[in-house]
Order: sequence, then C-alpha cells, then structure tokens
Amino acid sequence: MEQTVYHIPALLNESIDGLVTKPDGAYVDVTFGGGGHSRAIMERLSPEGRLVGMDQDMDAWANRLHDDRFAFAHGNFAYIKNFLRYYGFSGVDGILADLGVSFHHFDAVDRGFTFRADAPLDMRMNRSASFTASELLNTYSEERLANVLYLYGELRQSRSLAAAIAKARPLSTTGQLVDVVRPMLKPSQEKKELSMVFQALRIEVNGELNALRRLLQQSLEVLNPGGRLVIITYHSLEDRMVKNFMRSGNVEGKQEKDFYGRVITPWRVVNNKVIVPTAEEVERNPRSRSAKLRIAELVERPTHNKK
Repeated sequence: MEQTVYHIPALLNESIDGLVTKPDGAYVDVTFGGGGHSRAIMERLSPEGRLVGMDQDMDAWANRLHDDRFAFAHGNFAYIKNFLRYYGFSGVDGILADLGVSFHHFDAVDRGFTFRADAPLDMRMNRSASFTASELLNTYSEERLANVLYLYGELRQSRSLAAAIAKARPLSTTGQLVDVVRPMLKPSQEKKELSMVFQALRIEVNGELNALRRLLQQSLEVLNPGGRLVIITYHSLEDRMVKNFMRSGNVEGKQEKDFYGRVITPWRVVNNKVIVPTAEEVERNPRSRSAKLRIAELVERPTHNKK
C-alpha cells in the first residue's frame, strides 16, 4: 500500500479512536506525511465531515487524498491558526500530531536524516528553508553546538563532541560527521548515541520544539470546546512538553489551583496513563517502539483566548 511505503503510522487505531468523536466534525492532521492517519480519519467521517492535512514537506503532496472533504495545506504546524483561517474554519473538533520522523525521511538518504548512509548534511523537513545541518555544524560556536547536543540529544559528552566537530570543520556529509564523533561514543551504545546526535541536529535545524510549543498554544484557540488534542511523541523532550500542557495548560507545567486545591486547566486528560504500542505492533513496526500517545479534551477555551 502507498502509505506503507512512505510511513507506517504508529498507534493508528488508538489515536483515531481518541480523535474522532463527531463524524460530521472538522479535523486537522498536522503531520500528514504518507497520509496513513488521515485515511483512517476519513473512514470515520460522514459526508459532512472535513479534514485538513498539513505538512511542511512538499513531498507529502504526492500522497494527498482525492476527496472533496479533504484539503492539503503545505506549511509548518506552528502556523495552524493562520492556515485554518485561510481554509475558512472558525474552529475544529480535533487535532492530530504524529511527531516522529517518517520512513520516507530516513529512506531518502540524500536528505541526511540518518547516519546509516553517507549523504549531504541537510536535515531540512522543509526543503525550501535555507538553514541546513551543514550550516549549523560549520557556523555555530563550540559552546552553542555543545548546548544543542546536550539539550536536544541529552548527550553527556556534548562538550567533547562539540570540540571535535569544531576542530574538524568544515563538514559537508553525514559520513564525515560520524567519523568525527565516533571516538567519543561508547562502543556498546554507538547506534543509540549516533541517533541522539542526529536527533539533536534535526531538532535545531527545524526548530521542532518551538514549533510544537506554538502548536500547543494555538490549539487553545482553534479547538472547539469538547475538541480533542491527540499527540504521538517519540522522545522525552517533546513528551514532557505535551504532558505538561495537557495537565496544566502550559508547557512549563506551572499549575494554578482553585480554592479547593484543584488544578485550574482548560483540558480534561482523556488517558491519564500514557498509551504505548503493543508488543505485536512493535514487532510489525520497530520504529514505533518509543511512541507515546497522549489525548486531552478541551473543556473550555480560556477567556484570554476568546475573541
């Protein structure tokens, strides 16, 4: 099947079950990719239902759904509010985000997302953007580079990695980068730590955490009361932001309480226990191993977000 080639959706049934509560509602899949989640959403919608599929990677355009109920939006989900306004939506009943990197990005080796093949240091999700991993590695100060590796890759040896990279400049390919950092990695953890290096660079190149922050904040403005926010995360940085936001209404997790000690939040957490893939799903799709699904329902739009 087409979507299997591009990407195998993680936690497909669980996420769609949590998302679609109104068959005649309006929904947004902000990480359209191969369209696997969107196809499953469309199967749940009535003829009156609507779906917008968003993706900043124009490669996803080839997977668009040919259905009058569907619209494809090429852009970063950080601008979800503007895109929905453009398409005429005053509010939607559900937002789905699958934050993982797709099979397509790993398999398109020329884009530099994986250490398993030698390719240009690119890592741009949006190929019309100008900032690449090569520019990051060759222009960031050693201290700034160390911070990226520590904050986004959670690598304890970030300073030694940054020093080695700075000494080896200029770097232009993933193979060169791997050769430079390999001596600083634990042999028994080499693949895991290489993945962490590439994750850190990818997050910085694409501004992923800032985009996620903006998506979460705007969800308060674009979701209708009773609407669902359904997010699949793959690493602790984004999962912590999502968990905090759903429990407190802000990504920092700062809680306000009422007179009775109850946390004041616009959300009702649907699954207090995070949903993870079954052993059977992991066997079918090993890349889903680290997936975590969190679902929340908007009780009421905060007063300061009302127009």
